[in-house]
Amino acid sequence: MKRVLLGVNIDHVATLRQARAGVEPEPVQAALLAEQAGADGITVHLREDRRHIVDRDLEVLKATIQTRLNLEMAATEEMLRIAEGLKPEHCCLVPERAEEITTEGGLDVLANYDVLKEATERLQAAGIQVSIFIDTQPEQIEAAARLGADAVEIHTGHYAKAATPQEQENAFRLVREGLDVGLENGLIVNAGHGLNYHNVHAIARLPGINELNIGHAIVARSVFMGLPEAVGRMRELIDQAVLMQ
Repeated sequence: MKRVLLGVNIDHVATLRQARAGVEPEPVQAALLAEQAGADGITVHLREDRRHIVDRDLEVLKATIQTRLNLEMAATEEMLRIAEGLKPEHCCLVPERAEEITTEGGLDVLANYDVLKEATERLQAAGIQVSIFIDTQPEQIEAAARLGADAVEIHTGHYAKAATPQEQENAFRLVREGLDVGLENGLIVNAGHGLNYHNVHAIARLPGINELNIGHAIVARSVFMGLPEAVGRMRELIDQAVLMQ
């Protein structure tokens, strides 16, 4: 039975640091603690406005962590140049708007096909595996496969924010169908956004899911129980779900 990987997003550790424009808490320390507690990779989003992760963090993380670095980024010239120089193991191309609090949905691959295709080819030429953060529409997932992406990360925000059991069931069905479309098109399928200790079980149980990227819930719980225990508990929940497939 294939283990579902856990990527821990440490953006919100950097958010706390940036709130005082200081030097603590140190995101790199958080990454190392997460790895020791069972994380299979570290995810960070370098935004254009540098509201949390900054360039220096990327350099230190790449030189320090023992697992894999997953860089979330917009498909802009600035970010492509940074990624080509840094050479993280993975890049996930995401939409980005200055006024948003966090990423609000998946990329529109059909509307941005040529830009995303060029970005994917450049990153792959640098030896980087490329994922597209995407909603569950089959046509968008199929377009991601056509442009040559290695993987997609299915946006689980609608599932996580569902207000009623029926809404959650409908959103879960769309995630499951998106997973099937991705696998049928030869893509690695990851998932993330809004997943927490209460809703991760159903997603982790889906056969074929490769990795779950989770950040805010883990960092939030770490305030009360410490980061290693928060990561370890999430790791346990995912492993338990896989055993029930």
